[in-house]
Amino acid sequence: MAPREQLQLEPVEFLKSADAMSRAWTAEQAYSYTRWLAAHHYENFHVVSFLLPKRLHQDFHNVYAFCRWSDDLGDEIGDTSESLRLLEWWRGELRKTCGGGNPTHPVFVALARTIEAHQLPVEPFDDLITAFVQDQTTTRYRDWDGVMGYCRNSANPVGRLVLMLCGYRDEERFRLSDATCSALQLANFWQDVTVDLKKDRVYLPLDLFDRHGYSVEELYALQFTPAFRAVMAEAVDYAQRLFEQGLPLAGMLDRRLALDIDLFSRGGMRVLAKIRAQGYDVLKARPSISKLERVALLAGGLLRLAGPRAA
Repeated sequence: MAPREQLQLEPVEFLKSADAMSRAWTAEQAYSYTRWLAAHHYENFHVVSFLLPKRLHQDFHNVYAFCRWSDDLGDEIGDTSESLRLLEWWRGELRKTCGGGNPTHPVFVALARTIEAHQLPVEPFDDLITAFVQDQTTTRYRDWDGVMGYCRNSANPVGRLVLMLCGYRDEERFRLSDATCSALQLANFWQDVTVDLKKDRVYLPLDLFDRHGYSVEELYALQFTPAFRAVMAEAVDYAQRLFEQGLPLAGMLDRRLALDIDLFSRGGMRVLAKIRAQGYDVLKARPSISKLERVALLAGGLLRLAGPRAA
């Protein structure tokens, strides 16, 4: 295999390559791989890279590559038992890396240096893997406690890792970040109700269905009714409150990181506004944000963050 191909393999294809899986990856080769994976997959990556300090770019590549691989091991394998086996293998590689072992996978070769340089704990990475395992074993949630428990593993660790990479480790910022990340996760769920149905996943709490007289069977039949509108309205309001709880975070961060956080928060709230504007019917059309709206969000964020910063 040519050197260029070695550094540009999707996770599933990488697993099939005996050469990629067995070769000794140098740090530079590992960095190149995580840079490619981040730029290749993440549509907002170039904006995020522009907003973050250049010295942290490689670290964000490395963390993103870990998340991308974890996600693909959960969702792109096509067999639940094999996904679970691979996720436990991935967890073992993580713990070996954090325990002082010598990683051989390029993501962990790169990530080991980020973990060491920033003294990152293993827990956020381990929690993310737990969320992907949970996606294989749990497809329904009875109430908000269950949904938010999932968000604590699937979304909140990412925000905490970003804060730690940027030098923030206090509980108040973590609390606000958790609210923002959970809200973003919920906004994504409400945006992708029909996408998740194809994976046999329902993230709307089932007790909302009971309260408003709707059923999972009606959801699978894509039946938009007044009851479903009421379910979605309550779910959207719940996510909106979380976004509002997290908004003070941007005023407590470095301006460039603050703009990044503000963009994600405002973008998530814009998705919720789109859902409201289409009468909560996410079964017929997926709400999305246009490029022009993204530019407007960026401009608005710049204006909001032009004032004095919190200490």
